[in-house]
Amino acid sequence: MNFKLVAASAMAVALLAACGKKEEAPAPAAAPAAPAAPAPAPAPTTIKIGHVGPTSGAIAHLGKDNENGARMAIEELNAKGLTIQGVKVTFELLAEDDAADPKQGTAAAQKLVDAKVHGVIGHLNSGTSIPASKIYSDAGIPQISPSATNPKFTRQGYATTFRVVADDVHLGGTLGKYAVTELKGKSIAVIDDRTAYGQGVADEFEKGVTAAGGAIVGREFTNDKATDFTGILTSLKAKKPDIVFFGGMDAVAGPMMRQMKQLGIKAKFMGGDGICSGELPKLAAGSMSDSQVVCAEAGGIDETGKAAMDKFKADFKTKFNADVQIYAPYVYDAIMTMVAAMQKADSANPAKYLPALKAIDYQGVTGKIAFDEKGDIKNGALTLYTYKGGKKQSLGIVR
Repeated sequence: MNFKLVAASAMAVALLAACGKKEEAPAPAAAPAAPAAPAPAPAPTTIKIGHVGPTSGAIAHLGKDNENGARMAIEELNAKGLTIQGVKVTFELLAEDDAADPKQGTAAAQKLVDAKVHGVIGHLNSGTSIPASKIYSDAGIPQISPSATNPKFTRQGYATTFRVVADDVHLGGTLGKYAVTELKGKSIAVIDDRTAYGQGVADEFEKGVTAAGGAIVGREFTNDKATDFTGILTSLKAKKPDIVFFGGMDAVAGPMMRQMKQLGIKAKFMGGDGICSGELPKLAAGSMSDSQVVCAEAGGIDETGKAAMDKFKADFKTKFNADVQIYAPYVYDAIMTMVAAMQKADSANPAKYLPALKAIDYQGVTGKIAFDEKGDIKNGALTLYTYKGGKKQSLGIVR
């Protein structure tokens, strides 16, 4: 017997026992892999469109009118089930209130930029649109204003800035000429509210009067929150004006007309699109006589476009139980124009659809929309209005 081999075997057995080792059973065979689940369909892409207007303050009725125009456009677009790059898209409206205040306007603009909106419609006022435009430009986000008419808005050199209405040079100048040539004004007084819009349109009106050979007998100013105009109206009354032009909004124009009547000033009352609202007769509280007011709305609806505008107004009334004030159709068209550019570019990326927006040719309810090199609407028309029986009546289109 080989005692060395026996000893080695005994030692191995002892070591195995000490370590508690056991012979392991073989692992079971792996189960066959389950087939991969199909990839889920791509989720709808959300395209965010911002809107800013004064939904609080004295002209909240105009801001809400604008916002409703935006909501109407967004709902109609979503009902169409549009696709971009083969993917269904959903449009989301991000609405902000700027209270017609420039500081609040820039804060609202920054909020929309931070929310990474794909485009912005607004602001309503020139005084808020102009400072906000730099914020949008720095972020590369296209902005279309439905109502800012101060020329500076599109003359800052920003590639992202557009508007769908004629500017004050055209609007104010046309009204100034009309005051002299059609209304036969001999002594014309001018008041403005010192805002970017009000002073701007009043300046252009005065230039139009002078160019047409008319006489400005007085120039006064107030502010956009004033309610007492006794001082400036008394000063103007002594100059016996046959026309008073006000550069400002309807919330100030209405009380001003009431005080004109109290002071016995029987002049015609003129203004730009800011006073040309459905709310003006109510704000004037019975002080407005038939055909006393002449105002202009940026935009022109001829007979070929009347059916589309009439349908828009009827649909708007059904949806919101309210009549259109002024700008809702322009907000609606601004959104539709922006989305048309996205579809043309097949992208909601601002950098990609911006060139398509610059070259757009879109037929809206307010007329044909195409932009010049500054972002102004080409061939912008005006519609002149008066009021009879508390209702706006067109006096015709001026180009």
